[in-house]
Amino acid sequence: MAPRRSSAPASNAANTAAEAADGAGAGGRAGDSRSADPLMVMSVDKAFRVLHAFDHTRPTMSLTQVAAAVGMDKSAAQRFTYTLERLGYLYKDPVTKRFELTIRTLDLAHHYLRSNALLERAMPYLMHLSKTTEETINLTVLDRTEIVFVSRFMSRHVLNTDVIVGTRMPAYCTAPGIAILSRLPAAEAAGLVDRMDLQAYTPHTTWRREDLLAKIAGAAVRGYATAFEEYYHGDLSVAAAIRGPGGVPLGAINIAVSRARFTPEEMEGRFAPLVVAAAGSVSQR
Repeated sequence: MAPRRSSAPASNAANTAAEAADGAGAGGRAGDSRSADPLMVMSVDKAFRVLHAFDHTRPTMSLTQVAAAVGMDKSAAQRFTYTLERLGYLYKDPVTKRFELTIRTLDLAHHYLRSNALLERAMPYLMHLSKTTEETINLTVLDRTEIVFVSRFMSRHVLNTDVIVGTRMPAYCTAPGIAILSRLPAAEAAGLVDRMDLQAYTPHTTWRREDLLAKIAGAAVRGYATAFEEYYHGDLSVAAAIRGPGGVPLGAINIAVSRARFTPEEMEGRFAPLVVAAAGSVSQR
């Protein structure tokens, strides 16, 4: 056997070439801002795209389906799925050859929930609201144009069991989203609204741009926002934003109740002061 020679430069070149090939197979374009970023490791980007391709509509996929969902060729998809399987983030059924996420994908979420300063500060107030109102209490944060649920205390008068920690909703038709937007500079809030896919989810959805901006301005004056059956039928919600240094919104606390038990007026009058007080207390911490 011939002696093995050091080939680090060749390996680096090969890796670079492989990444470039993967980028082309994944629909990489010269105008793609991520591809043009010299610090962006495109292989990492594509690995996360593979993981994000799995959801409730695609809980399992074949290799061909993974390649199609992510927009890469089958050879690249095979490398990424194999690597993610070896790392423990994907499971491949030995019979069907279909892939699915593993429990290990929860690790990042667990670390976020255990280390997030906002959640740590808000938790005592969320628990207090849950015990005193016996209604559903949520903590949400804004991620681009959506809100994400990071903590949720369910009421025995359960409304939507499909909403769990990690659930995303459009910010413009939710009380927490409007509450957070109302604490942003008006121009910044308007810019976010312009990036949203505005549509009516129910007959009660406020979705036209001018109406939304007026609703955001009204919430800024009141100090809280409401959403009555704007995303889910029968759902009444009131929320107030948690603010950090300089008044920057960090998230929102909301209380959600059923329309079958409260009118919108009753709900707002009873619970708006509570979420405002709770969000104010967390902000002061």
